[in-house]
Amino acid sequence: MGTVHSAIENLLNEQDVARITGLSVASVRRWRGLRSGPKYLKIGASVRYRPEDVAAWIESRPSGGGCAPAEAGWDV
Repeated sequence: MGTVHSAIENLLNEQDVARITGLSVASVRRWRGLRSGPKYLKIGASVRYRPEDVAAWIESRPSGGGCAPAEAGWDV
C-alpha cells in the first residue's frame, strides 16, 4: 500500500504541468482535448499526470536551432 500511496502523491495536476512547461492551464487543457499533450490519468473527475510522462512528452517535442547559420547555407 505504501508504494501506491507514494506513487499517487507524486502525480502532477494541470497547474503543475502548466508551471513546468511555462504555459497556461488553458493550453494544458487544450492539449488534452486535442490528445496532443502528455499522457494523463483520470481519477474520478480529477486529471493527473505522471512526471515521467510529462518529461517524455517534453523530450518528444520538436526543437529548433540545431545548426549554425553557415551550416544552413545562410549568409551571415
